[in-house]
Amino acid sequence: MRIVVAAVGRLKRGPETELATRYAKRAAQTRRSLGLRGIETIEIRESRAADAAKRMIEESIALANVIPQDAAVALLDAGGENMDSAGLAARLSQWRSDGRTAAVFIIGGPDGLADSLRDKAEFRLAFGAATWPHQLVRVMLMEQLYRATTILSGHPYHRA
Repeated sequence: MRIVVAAVGRLKRGPETELATRYAKRAAQTRRSLGLRGIETIEIRESRAADAAKRMIEESIALANVIPQDAAVALLDAGGENMDSAGLAARLSQWRSDGRTAAVFIIGGPDGLADSLRDKAEFRLAFGAATWPHQLVRVMLMEQLYRATTILSGHPYHRA
């Protein structure tokens, strides 16, 4: 199963990019025995439309186009479920057991996501009630995905 992080915008060079890359590499090392292919990041260009609603629709269409068939779709959403790391690991394990081709985690742009894309999601994940910059959300997601792979592989990184 592929793990895909699809995000609007790109991380520029700096500490956030370094951290996200470090967690993706770590996950790649633990995923082999789990039947996972590692974490792939797809960056969608921010829309240049003048109208916020049009930007949201354009970005949502671009994100929808990268979702593989039979993929589990999760949105990063402030109103989503606050899930602990073991719960996220269990969800990934279930999707893998269900024969899903991929697990796609979507990080929308500042204007949000169109309802058509929100309706495709079977899971909404929140990192608390606070508003986080997109760069930090991406790093936190990468760390949680790495942590989930360590939980599933029995690696001691996660200590509950």
